[in-house]
Amino acid sequence: MIKSILFILSATSVLMASSLSQDATKAGLMPIPNSQSELLKLIDNPKNHITDKKVSLGKKLYFDPRLSKSGFISCNSCHNLGEGGDDGIEAAVGHKWTVNPHHLNSPTVYNSVFNARQFWDGRDPDLETQAQGPIQAGPEMAATKEHVSTTINSMPSYVTEFQNAYGQDVKITFEKITDTIGLFERTLVTPSPFDDFMNGDENALNTAQKDGLKTFIEVGCTSCHNGVGIGGGMNAFNVTATYKHMNVGDFKGDKYGMVKVSLLRNITQTAPYFHNGMIKSLNEAIKEMARIQLGTKLTNKQAKSIEEFLKSLEGRKGVIAVPMLPASSATTPAPNLN
Repeated sequence: MIKSILFILSATSVLMASSLSQDATKAGLMPIPNSQSELLKLIDNPKNHITDKKVSLGKKLYFDPRLSKSGFISCNSCHNLGEGGDDGIEAAVGHKWTVNPHHLNSPTVYNSVFNARQFWDGRDPDLETQAQGPIQAGPEMAATKEHVSTTINSMPSYVTEFQNAYGQDVKITFEKITDTIGLFERTLVTPSPFDDFMNGDENALNTAQKDGLKTFIEVGCTSCHNGVGIGGGMNAFNVTATYKHMNVGDFKGDKYGMVKVSLLRNITQTAPYFHNGMIKSLNEAIKEMARIQLGTKLTNKQAKSIEEFLKSLEGRKGVIAVPMLPASSATTPAPNLN
């Protein structure tokens, strides 16, 4: 008799979990595939296919501060792979300790391949194009195209690696360098317990996380936070009310008032929140987003429930060992702090 009851309870639990994953799918949530071949289809660049040699080279370039004018700032400075893929501060700090003039927060680079557009205003279509912006921006890395290409071409070891990755006739241009950085960034994908659940593991989420997923769907969060990234599209901002810190910085979105929807993967590790980094608490960020985007005042119970679900989006990050970089040569541009 007891065995029969346990079997019924177990079967009921599986059916409920299966129903929840189906509800999540209907709501537009998609998992990171557990098949490497299927994942590659999602993240690859058909114009510059991912290879191990290109990724290894892109990783070095990502960590190399000599791409900046000062020789001090690398891509990893604002998008720290040892942390949440961001810098953990309100607004990015760049060349000569300049705070981003628009008070914009650095978004995470982890899973950024799932963004439909890059930058808060969505102005660039992909990671390769996006990589060109911060390097040349005065308040960030403050370099020129010529500085970057001259720097890399000055080091024989880098030249050899580019030839091994792209062929002997490769021209090491600024665009080829940033394309290679973008290609590395495409691989920074972090599967999570949520993905395991959506891919068939009924026990990957605990009860609180499953309840939180239900709440997340029921209150309407999936209207913006959907797809594989659980975000990453473009959407109107201040739909039902005005963000309470809208006066910090001058960012208003693109010319249509559209703003890139933040990825929710690893959101527990990417505080502070919103485009200007003015909200420190994830619970507060959940309530504020519901207020200004859904016109809903969440109860403490609802906000806590959603927060529990978001914990299931904490992904598994590969070990990122800091690469050994080539030695500078006599022709490598000297650091310039001015």
